[in-house]
Amino acid sequence: MIHSHDSVIVRTLGRIVIPVAQLFGVYVLVFGQYGPGGGFVGGVVLAASMILANLIYGLDTKDTWLSRMVLHGDGLGLLLFAGVGGLCLIGGGVYLNYANLQVPGLDEASRRYLGILLTQIGVALDVAVTGVSISISLSADDEDDAEDEPFRA
Repeated sequence: MIHSHDSVIVRTLGRIVIPVAQLFGVYVLVFGQYGPGGGFVGGVVLAASMILANLIYGLDTKDTWLSRMVLHGDGLGLLLFAGVGGLCLIGGGVYLNYANLQVPGLDEASRRYLGILLTQIGVALDVAVTGVSISISLSADDEDDAEDEPFRA
């Protein structure tokens, strides 16, 4: 369990820094195909901002919806990535050939942009969830683990 920080300065700075870091993570994710960045880097920045929020404001790993969602939602990014590739296969193309992405009403350039953006969102989601999941798992109390084991000699 991560306890909340008792300093007013740290909590106030957290209210400023965390949304800015999350906005920067989304910026890196969305505009990654035009410059350095993309899904992995955007996911790392988003995970770092969520871990910072957990460190500042605390997290009870037993009963929060965030811990349940993160620990059980790790494959959503992979499903999004694979789903976009499957839609490309349904269109008669090769896996992740975004020109064959089956979206009605879009020209080829728009389909490519949408395909790249969706796969990058899938990668970012998986990276962010994995980073936060590792943080939550490392913050678990050792007493919780000792109750799960029947006997330790």
